[in-house]
Amino acid sequence: MKNKPLILVLGEPYSTFSEILIKVFKFQIIKKFKIPIVIIGSLELLKKQMFKLNYSIEINPIKIRDINRTKINNNSLNIIDVKFNFKRIFNKISSRSNNYIRKSFNIALHLLKKKLACGLINGPISKKHFLKKKYLGITEYLSKKTQLKKNGVMLIYNPFFSVCPVTTHLPISNVSRSLSSKKIIYNILEINKFFITNLNKKPFFAVLGLNPHCETINNYSEENSIIKPAIKSLLKKKIKISGPFSADTFFSKKNLKKYDVAVGMYHDQVLAPMKTLYSFNAINITIGLPFIRVSPDHGTNNKMIGKNKSDPQSLISSINFFKKLK
Repeated sequence: MKNKPLILVLGEPYSTFSEILIKVFKFQIIKKFKIPIVIIGSLELLKKQMFKLNYSIEINPIKIRDINRTKINNNSLNIIDVKFNFKRIFNKISSRSNNYIRKSFNIALHLLKKKLACGLINGPISKKHFLKKKYLGITEYLSKKTQLKKNGVMLIYNPFFSVCPVTTHLPISNVSRSLSSKKIIYNILEINKFFITNLNKKPFFAVLGLNPHCETINNYSEENSIIKPAIKSLLKKKIKISGPFSADTFFSKKNLKKYDVAVGMYHDQVLAPMKTLYSFNAINITIGLPFIRVSPDHGTNNKMIGKNKSDPQSLISSINFFKKLK
């Protein structure tokens, strides 16, 4: 694994991700990282961002065909240039950058399919403009591009505690009808396998209910019909699991120490407390792909472009995660 480069896709051009990447290099994080990193994105845009922030970093342009022939190290920023007329969109996020983002991902996926790279980190993407209504998120986009039969599983990971939303970027009104015991079982089995295979740990899962206090005045209860049967089935499979727990009281210090992963029924149910607890010191992992994909757990943050105030911690955590892998 360590002989193959780690791919880093810059993602949405109108974001603070280039600034964050430059900061990570300046902090010596990349230089000290033993796995070579290859960036895929606009060389011109990266240079412009460097100039704006008054940074000077050596850049090493490389070709796709040379990635397994050229000696790559992290003394400079290695980049496969994707041509892009950034002047047309530099003032706002728009669909004009879609082809550029698509080309960047296509190059990354080509290298990963050919086993010329060991994993993928991608910068933030605008769901509204790039994914539109076709995909709920990058998790679903990459699942489709790699021809998975089922979508990959979203895990927001911190070394001390992690969370997984069973449904991802769905409107709240759609959550209940999108839940199933099979989906809960699939997600937990995939996460369990990932922890054992890559982190040498058998995780202890806590499953949250959907309704407040795991109760409802309706005749139909998701806890009784979907969640409890899933937990019962997983216990038979020798998975370390407990629940369902009421989400409003679960995230206490005692439970954070006891459990490794909290599985929630919808996105904000687990991501809001996770970000409150760990801020930028968490990463987004897509489990189930033919390769390991990680992204920093933050958005485009375009309002902060050029201010040199963006926190690079989540990208640092993303890069350092690959050190943990077996």
